[in-house]
Amino acid sequence: MTTPLLPGHPFVAYHNQQLHIENVAVQALAQTHGTPLFVYSKASMLHALAAYQRGFAGRNALICYGMKANSSLAVIQVFARAGCGFDIVSGGELERVLAAGAVPEKIIFSGVGKTRAEMRRALQVGIACFNVESEAELQVLSEVALSVGTTAPVSIRVNPNVDPKTHPYISTGLKGNKFGIAHERTVPVYLHAASLPGLKVVGIDCHIGSQITTVEPYLDAMDRVLDLVQAVEAAGVPIHHIDFGGGLGINYAGDTPPAADDLWKQLLAKLDARGYGGKQLMIEPGRSLVGNAGICVSEVLYLKPGEQKNFCIVDAAMNDLPRPAMYQAHHGIVPVVPREGAATTYQVVGPVCESGDWIGHDRDLHLQQGDFVAVLSAGAYCMSMASNYNTRGRAAELLVDGHSAQLIRQRETVADQMRHELLLK
Repeated sequence: MTTPLLPGHPFVAYHNQQLHIENVAVQALAQTHGTPLFVYSKASMLHALAAYQRGFAGRNALICYGMKANSSLAVIQVFARAGCGFDIVSGGELERVLAAGAVPEKIIFSGVGKTRAEMRRALQVGIACFNVESEAELQVLSEVALSVGTTAPVSIRVNPNVDPKTHPYISTGLKGNKFGIAHERTVPVYLHAASLPGLKVVGIDCHIGSQITTVEPYLDAMDRVLDLVQAVEAAGVPIHHIDFGGGLGINYAGDTPPAADDLWKQLLAKLDARGYGGKQLMIEPGRSLVGNAGICVSEVLYLKPGEQKNFCIVDAAMNDLPRPAMYQAHHGIVPVVPREGAATTYQVVGPVCESGDWIGHDRDLHLQQGDFVAVLSAGAYCMSMASNYNTRGRAAELLVDGHSAQLIRQRETVADQMRHELLLK
């Protein structure tokens, strides 16, 4: 009997009383490769991508994977081979996507603090577009483009002042956020961009936040962006593409975000009604493509009963899974091989020397020392945000494809961490 753990995602499920990712038993992977261990389902990634592809069928659209969600090379390869473009936010991410086989003409460069060196490299390889986030950046990018004898294609990120109803740390479209140009300044900024000799205006960009679970913020943002497109074009600056960013949420704890194809059916209907359905479209999904594709497997080191709370101490920690400590985020935690009997309510914590090192509060689990647990929905913003705090090595990663599992990142050693450090003479 197979029991999926996440609605709509049959790729992480119990089969014959053992947790499987696709057709591979997780227990065997943990025993072979050790823990903490990230395991990703290729089928889950392509399943999530297919919803976007259905939503944009017949449209002039480019789906750019927002790779900051998970920048492992093999994950990038999965999306490159599926025809995706990429949304990058640093020069390092540019080199990663190129190493994984990305087509430069499908790369867009976002972020508020691009350096001259990053701009120069991106221009040299011929990326599709820079999403510019300030007036000062426009001037610098124009200068850099002229210095290398080319013209930089630009899209200006506008801030529509829309509340995405998400965690304040991952809200990006409000007036108080550091991102984008205030919508009141949009027309004069576009006129200034069009006047700079090193720039070519090609589009408009908007991204209001992450882990959005309702349609309304997107509909509101689209109306505001289309109002700006109308005003910019009326001022004499053509807009060739509209980039609506990403941000669609996933199911972490009973969340019910709309399916990507349902969301875009509504958004495209509005786009058509406003007369802009013929524009090229770009989107930048990240979490919604990889979040539910991954689990983090961890061993139970100790069970520590207490007067007020019981602690389950596992070998994964805040350096491996930073979202709970950073965002108070919820991740499902399940036993890899369930046991029969009464559950105990545990605080699931890691070994890092910080009170903030917790993975899950008040989880009812029946466990014994040495058991393995799986932290669900760990495909996004876990490994990409992992650190070496407490001189802990980054975990190994596996990619499962049907009945096979391939090692895609070796476990980091202490020697790896110290390789670029120098002792005093």
